[in-house]
Amino acid sequence: MPVKLIALDIDGTLLNSRWEIPPANHAAIAEATRRGIEVALVTGRRYDFALPVARRIASPLTLIVNNGALIRSKDGHTHLRHLLPKETARQVLECTRPWRDGAAIVFDRPQANQVILETIDWEDETRGPYYVRNREFMGEAKPLESGLIEDPIQVMFTGTVSAMREAESILRDSPASQDYALAVTLYEEKDFAMIDVIHPSVSKGSTLEEWALLRGYAREEILAVGDNHNDLEMLSYAGIPVVMENGVAALKTRGWHVTSSNDEDGVAVAIERFALTEAAECA
Repeated sequence: MPVKLIALDIDGTLLNSRWEIPPANHAAIAEATRRGIEVALVTGRRYDFALPVARRIASPLTLIVNNGALIRSKDGHTHLRHLLPKETARQVLECTRPWRDGAAIVFDRPQANQVILETIDWEDETRGPYYVRNREFMGEAKPLESGLIEDPIQVMFTGTVSAMREAESILRDSPASQDYALAVTLYEEKDFAMIDVIHPSVSKGSTLEEWALLRGYAREEILAVGDNHNDLEMLSYAGIPVVMENGVAALKTRGWHVTSSNDEDGVAVAIERFALTEAAECA
């Protein structure tokens, strides 16, 4: 069955280790869209953090962002949105006080105060570069709960892998855990991890399925490529799941296809093999 939708993660997948889109990836996406195949960037990034990447690609794109909480086109049109109730966000913040220095509330706002922290440390060695790149979207509220004046897209936590594993355990064991979902991204080699607390029905996979139903695509017509834990549901749903060679080990034990790394044009290799020619079955 020919591919009609290609779902691509951004970091560690579409982008190489220098945060560039390799020319081969550009060319493969251009050829896919020329043939009428829809291409979606499916990412944990916020829309305004994903948009600069999307704008580097001349082809039309759909953006499924915030780990599936929002679908928006490059021109800013919103197709779908699932917000986290603010009272749920408040409960999340209450049970995660030890990780408050790495906590943020993310809102769907035009520009200012999209990402609210209790205190922004612009000099933070790990988080500082992100804060600086997103300066126009950042804001502060102390205590952080006071910033919950409307339903957010998510509550976000960042920190070392061990710290985020502790926070994840607390969140999964919380009495309110049925009221939200968790999207976890780990970078072991950098000792950095992120947890997105989102609407309970949301994941990259569930939103990809929702979009496919709206667009009239069968799951067998979907190629998905990813590299990290938050790509699990997306890859599980897609009829043709492909894991990057640089992906986390847990994804490479499921019998899914494996493409080359993000520094070896892995996205282009996957598109050419599975979307531009007839796809093979997983072993």
